[in-house]
Amino acid sequence: MSSSSTALASCAALLDERAQADAFSGAVLIAQNGTPLLERSYGYACKGYGVRNHVDTLFNIGSMTKMFTAVSIAQLAEQGGLRFDDVVSRFLPEYPREVGDKVTIHHLLTHTSGLGSFWNASFEAARTSLRSVSDYLRLFVDDPLAFEPGARFGYSNAGYVVLGAIIERITGTNYDAYVGEHLFKRAGMIDTGARELDEDVPNRAVGYVRDSSGDSQEDEYPRTNVLVSPAKGSPAGGSYSTVYDLLRFAQALQRHQLLSAEFTRVLLQPRIKMGPGGDASYGYGFGHHDVSGVRIVGHNGGAPGIGAQFDMYLDLGYTVAILSNYDAGVSMKVVQPIRQLLVGA
Repeated sequence: MSSSSTALASCAALLDERAQADAFSGAVLIAQNGTPLLERSYGYACKGYGVRNHVDTLFNIGSMTKMFTAVSIAQLAEQGGLRFDDVVSRFLPEYPREVGDKVTIHHLLTHTSGLGSFWNASFEAARTSLRSVSDYLRLFVDDPLAFEPGARFGYSNAGYVVLGAIIERITGTNYDAYVGEHLFKRAGMIDTGARELDEDVPNRAVGYVRDSSGDSQEDEYPRTNVLVSPAKGSPAGGSYSTVYDLLRFAQALQRHQLLSAEFTRVLLQPRIKMGPGGDASYGYGFGHHDVSGVRIVGHNGGAPGIGAQFDMYLDLGYTVAILSNYDAGVSMKVVQPIRQLLVGA
């Protein structure tokens, strides 16, 4: 058996073990140079009706949506519609000037803007009515900056909502329509896009959250995430996809079907460390990791009942998509072991 085959067998054994312990529910795809090598699904898409997850089940991918927003911005830059050093005020003159005149597209893409998030009292009050970019924008538009733009890395969901608003202003269409036509259609991603929480979506996995009561439980994930999720996602997170569509995205990006070779390089270039130590950096909507000298580029996603990881091993040709309808803190514990196994092979 080759080292690659041994690594894949070990990945499968790891996933089987985690699923049997009810620590993973979802779908996993490992491919090399576009060819699927390992395809697995575990657990239930809907426990109440006994519907199991499959490899074509739709999962909420959380913040992995930021990759689509970043690609859209890069497309507009390639077309001459914006420059990465443009300030927000150029496109959104109504945005408060103390922020809009300082923060650039580059700052927003790299989480160095000083904008924060929107998981606040306003979000909780409006959660069931959040269905558009403007709905999300209202949650934080008057918030002051947490730090001077460019001073440091500070992960910002708000920043990617602003990017979505800029996409809408430049293109004259809504965010979902733009990414649907210019990303998903081009890449052949037939099952990816925004889905509303109260929409009856075929083949969609329900998100399950761990019971926090502290009682001993036979079932550690007895409740859904419906009471803690917004009605619809945003340019910062909340799209739905499948492991196969994410493979199509990886192929389209690396084959320059979404951007030219030059702008793909600009998009994927690591730009700022995500922390004072470690090997993690961030580019334009993509995280970068060095695992034993191997470059891994992609993004994760996590929220109650949502765990997601997308990795492109640029040196080895692997694409790994891991999607779960369990909390990321538990379900994504498979990510690092899988990385080590594939890099070791």
